[in-house]
Amino acid sequence: MATHSLLLLPGDGIGVETIAEVERLIAFLNAKNTSSTFNVERDLVGGAAYDKHGVAITDAAMAKAKAADAVIFGAVGGPKWDKVPYEHRPEAGLLRLRKDLDLFANLRPAICYPALADASSLKRELVEGLDIMIVRELTGGVYFGEPKEIVTLENGEKRAVDTQLYTSREIERIAKVAFDLARKRSNKVHSAEKRNVMKTGVLWNEVVTQTHKSYAPDVQLEHILADNCAMQLIRNPKQFDVIVTDNLFGDVLSDEAAMMTGSLGMLPSASLGSPDAKTGKRKALYEPVHGSAPDIAGKGLANPIATIASFAMALRYSCDMGKEADLIEKAIANVLDKGLRTPDIMQTGMTKVGTSQMGAAIEKELQVLMA
Repeated sequence: MATHSLLLLPGDGIGVETIAEVERLIAFLNAKNTSSTFNVERDLVGGAAYDKHGVAITDAAMAKAKAADAVIFGAVGGPKWDKVPYEHRPEAGLLRLRKDLDLFANLRPAICYPALADASSLKRELVEGLDIMIVRELTGGVYFGEPKEIVTLENGEKRAVDTQLYTSREIERIAKVAFDLARKRSNKVHSAEKRNVMKTGVLWNEVVTQTHKSYAPDVQLEHILADNCAMQLIRNPKQFDVIVTDNLFGDVLSDEAAMMTGSLGMLPSASLGSPDAKTGKRKALYEPVHGSAPDIAGKGLANPIATIASFAMALRYSCDMGKEADLIEKAIANVLDKGLRTPDIMQTGMTKVGTSQMGAAIEKELQVLMA
């Protein structure tokens, strides 16, 4: 029997509630499966970790993350921690996980379930059948570049600096991930940057072009300016299959793509490291794209689908359990087809349910599918 080690980091706000629905499915799979089982640990991250330990994530929690086959992450942050020192802000826990585990490849699918096409911000004909994969470089760029500072000048004026840095190696490895994914999809990649005004964009364009020529000439590659990509996502989103881009643009474009699917509460993500030289396994963290939503935290209103779908991605990419991942995704689609909706995706004529009700309905569908 295969044993998979999972570290659950619920974090803050609705992360606690949505991770509880993942635990529901883990318990079901542990009881149902005869070929695989899960060993689960929990720890604190974000504001919850700061309240107890004075840091956004402890060294002990990081050690657990490094030892786990996959980390399942909830969400961090909230106004309660707005005044904590910058280096200890809740988001620093997530950034440390990404950096220390070298999770350079962030996969953000934007899939519009047929049942939710009318919940999208765009017209049904633009989004029905939408299936985009945004591949975001996650450990470089402006979020990590130095210097990063706010200084007071001699005249008393303040100046803020964020530095955008990329090396050819960082660009090449994320491009290869995008090309590999495209080969399993529609064999098309758009590379988005700002080569017209940014030197990092010039290098990005050059390295992606070279990597395409040497590594993936069989894949169709198109270069697109990031601002035009944002416009085209609204004008004609189904022209895209895989989009590869840097850390900042990936952050923005993936949130834009989220609204096409009906809600941020619908979108999962995977953050992957490089394959281990001996085992071939990648360090990995899986998280919903949505934030901690402190305004609805503790009210049972959160949509758990993005977190549950993130767990499905963990099964696929970290546990070699693609069949079970497919069944969870099918269970989600079936529940939506039956008209169940959390408040963020509520539509006229549908049945409004809370977080635990949605999780229970997905588990029930999974039970039927695995019977």
